[in-house]
Amino acid sequence: MTNIVGVRFKDNGKSYYFDPCSLELKMGDFCVVETARGTECGEVVMAPHTVEDHEVVQPLKPVLRIADAADHRQMEKNQEREKRAADIFHEKVKKHQLDMSLVDVEYTFDGSKILFFFTAEGRVDFRELVKDLASVFKTRIELRQIGVRDECKMMGGIGMCGRPFCCSQFLNDFSRVTIKSAKDQGLPLNPVKISGVCGILMCCLNYEQETYEELGKKVPRVGTQVETPSGRGSVVETAVLTGSVKVRIPAEDGSYTFETLSAAEVRPVKSARPIKEERPKKEQKTAVETPE
Repeated sequence: MTNIVGVRFKDNGKSYYFDPCSLELKMGDFCVVETARGTECGEVVMAPHTVEDHEVVQPLKPVLRIADAADHRQMEKNQEREKRAADIFHEKVKKHQLDMSLVDVEYTFDGSKILFFFTAEGRVDFRELVKDLASVFKTRIELRQIGVRDECKMMGGIGMCGRPFCCSQFLNDFSRVTIKSAKDQGLPLNPVKISGVCGILMCCLNYEQETYEELGKKVPRVGTQVETPSGRGSVVETAVLTGSVKVRIPAEDGSYTFETLSAAEVRPVKSARPIKEERPKKEQKTAVETPE
C-alpha cells in the first residue's frame, strides 16, 4: 500500500497523486508541491489515504509544505498577471494575423513559464508570435493547441440536462464515445440530440453502456426469427430495459399482426438466420455478368 494525497491545480482540472510526507493535510487545504514542470501550488481534493501500489505511478513527487500567506499572495499575483497576459496575447495575435482563439492562460507558480492554451481550425505557425511574446514577458513561453473537448472542460458551462458539464466537474480523462452506444440505447441518431456543446458525442452515453450490453444479451436481436405462443414471427423492435420485444407474425391471408412479448415468452429459432429488412427497389443493384 502507498500513502497518497490528491491535489488539483485548476477548479475543473485533473487531480494528481503526491506523497504527503507526513504532513497533516485535509480537504480544502492548499499546498506547495514538486511537479515535472517545477514548483506548483494546488488544492487538496483527496485527504491523505492509502491505495494499492499498482494505482500509483512511481516515484511520487513530494508535497513540500502547506501553503502559507506568502504562497496565497503569489497565487493572487499570478491570477492578475494571467489577465494582463491574455490581453497582450490578443493584441499580438491580431498583429500577426493568426487564426487562433485563446482559451486560457496559466502562469507557473514560480513565474518561470507562461502557458497559452488556444484552439484553431488547423495547424498554426506561431513561431514569430512566440518570439514576440517572449520579448514582452521576458520568460519562457509555451503555446498549446487543444481540442474542442478540452476547451469545454476549461471553460465550463451547462449541458442540455441542466447540469454543469461532466468534463468540468469530475471527469479526469476523456474516453472514446462511439455511435454504437446511441444505437444500443435506442436513442435517436440525431447529432443535435446526442452531441454535447463541444459537438462531439456526449460523454454520458458511456455511463450506461455496459448495462445495456449486458441486458442486450438477454433479448433477441432485431430480425431474429422466434417462436411465440401465437406462432413464428420475426423481431422488429427491442426494449432491453424492460426485457421485451415486438414481434411481427404473418397471418394466413398475407397480413401481419404485431405482439409485444417478454423475452421469456419467445424462443429464437436456431436454424433460422436473422431477417434483414428489404431495401426499396430503387436502391437495389442488379449484378451484371461480364464475359471472361
